[in-house]
Amino acid sequence: MTTVRQRRGGRVTEGAEDQPSEEKNVKSDGDVLSDHTGGKLWNILSITLGGIVAIGVGLLTSFYVATLHENDLWFSNIKEVEREISFRTECGLYYSYYKQMIQAASIQQGLHGLVYDNKTESVRTINILERMNVYQEVFLSILYRILPIQQYLEPVYFYIYTLFGLQAVYVFALYVTSWLLSGTWLSGLLAACWYITNRIDTTRVEFTIPLRENWALPFFAVQIAAITYLLRTHLQPAQERLTLLAVFIATFLFSLTWQFNQFMMLIQALALFILDCFDMLPTAKVTWLYIIQISGLLLVCVLQFFNSMILGSLLISFNASVLIARTIQKNLKKGNLFNRLGKLILHVLLVSSLTLLVNKFIKKSLNLESDEHIFKFLKAKFGFGSTRDFDANLYLCEEAFGLLPLNTFSRLSDTLLFYVYIFSLFPLTVAALIVAFRNLRMKYLWTSHMCVFASFGLCSTEVWRLILKCVHLYTSQRTQMIKYSIPIITLLYISYKFWPGIMDELSELREFYDPDTVELMNWIKSNTPNTAVFAGSMQLLAGVKLCTGRTLTNHPHYEDKHLRERTKQIYQIYAKRSPEDVYRILQSFGTDYVILEDSICYERRHSRGCRLRDLLDTANGHIMDGLGESEPDLKPSLYPRFCEEIKKNLPSYTLRFIRVFQNKTFHVYKLAKYK
Repeated sequence: MTTVRQRRGGRVTEGAEDQPSEEKNVKSDGDVLSDHTGGKLWNILSITLGGIVAIGVGLLTSFYVATLHENDLWFSNIKEVEREISFRTECGLYYSYYKQMIQAASIQQGLHGLVYDNKTESVRTINILERMNVYQEVFLSILYRILPIQQYLEPVYFYIYTLFGLQAVYVFALYVTSWLLSGTWLSGLLAACWYITNRIDTTRVEFTIPLRENWALPFFAVQIAAITYLLRTHLQPAQERLTLLAVFIATFLFSLTWQFNQFMMLIQALALFILDCFDMLPTAKVTWLYIIQISGLLLVCVLQFFNSMILGSLLISFNASVLIARTIQKNLKKGNLFNRLGKLILHVLLVSSLTLLVNKFIKKSLNLESDEHIFKFLKAKFGFGSTRDFDANLYLCEEAFGLLPLNTFSRLSDTLLFYVYIFSLFPLTVAALIVAFRNLRMKYLWTSHMCVFASFGLCSTEVWRLILKCVHLYTSQRTQMIKYSIPIITLLYISYKFWPGIMDELSELREFYDPDTVELMNWIKSNTPNTAVFAGSMQLLAGVKLCTGRTLTNHPHYEDKHLRERTKQIYQIYAKRSPEDVYRILQSFGTDYVILEDSICYERRHSRGCRLRDLLDTANGHIMDGLGESEPDLKPSLYPRFCEEIKKNLPSYTLRFIRVFQNKTFHVYKLAKYK
């Protein structure tokens, strides 16, 4: 298994808004009293300083995660095969296409190899650009080929430095969003510091570099910042048009780089819908945002050769339904309170019904089943009955989709982030409800970025004014003093508590260590033909493709029904099946070699019921191994577990499978020419 070991050897101003008339001479950020020219100069200086700090913090974050990656793996010193193995699971698959484009004789041949790919799934030609979000790898490989940097920078470094650089964009966007919400760049600095000190819960880029989320989330953060600016009042028409363009570009790039973009943007669309229904946002701007989401997804759909999964997304159905319903109900926001509530209920029912009808019609017309496993997973996840579906259970048993660990709240509390988040959430939620039932207007936008929201709440004039008025202690001077003093104290606390830990983390030196996988990859490259087809676990096969270029039977990109069915069949090597059945299945996919992993066959990482062999047994109707109860309709299997029995060298196995390689972790068998 892969391990690491200790190394050997409008104008953003700093001012508060809506000051009482008797205190109108008091200005924020130092209570500077000056004439108009002096005020403009102060604003320019403040914006300049805030911008420099934003860029600096972003670059420091990029350097920080890059240093952690180097220190953790000793990336600059290990062999090429070890570097590639370090791109675990699906990360290796994505990086393999970048490598393929770099090594192609020409850009045209590289693109042709992606559009007509017959090595990712054996006995099947697929279009990688349609099936996977790898345009970023294509763009980066083309950029590397045309720039005069080949002599100075290896392809792998160009790739990882780009992703570490995107972390700077991410932090910069969060900083700007918090600044826009609060009116002070001190809030942006606090948001960035919280992002860094809560790195375990905010990013995993340093050890899963090519993961799609690491490409996409920086663009999503930019989109949030642009939307935050767009929803400000008194924008000039030119400013509004430029901001809409920025929102569109960020939305398009976010959608292009991550296959799960539609689910995040659906949540965003639902939030906009709720706020718009209560007249908290300008309807015209919200309409533009709906249109931008649809147009961005449709453009991605075209680039992905009319990927049907995009067309069948709930986001497109929902946004289209909202626009249709709004056309039908033109006077939604007119009338008295009860009249408007009645219209609102009718509007929600109309949009919900239209969304389901439109989505069902699209999926029926296009015969879409690509995302059915997600809905089975969600159904089981939220307690609407258990499932024996192999694909849904595979997601349910992954830690990333499990319940949020309790120690997460402990980590977030250590940096004060969780406490400040709750502190900010409560008064703003109360204020939003009051405004909704009084005149249905609001000045700030809810954001899912916890760091941004908490820092905004701590640096917000409105929040502190509301709290001080509730306890009858409000004055403008007191509000300004608290607005700046508490964030500064918080920053000092974070620095005092976490700076030594960050320094220790940066000084800890380890190295990549996975000799068994390295030995396997070297053996494959030296002892098997280039046309050989390999079967095994999805995670391992991604590394096989990257390191050796051999053809695969299955891989970790799981958003295709045909591939999911194929993977379930391949995984029968870990189920209780006869050697005849397993041989027949593997042969149907053109398999030459099958790789068995002891870490899967004898898995102990998951509890009973979530081990891969348990999922297979349940799906096959067999009783699981080990102590514990099984469902009453499950039956004992007629055959022993294949991955265990094959090692006994019984004639029924050796007749069909010839062991050609083994070490402490892996066993490779060649399929015999048997009839």
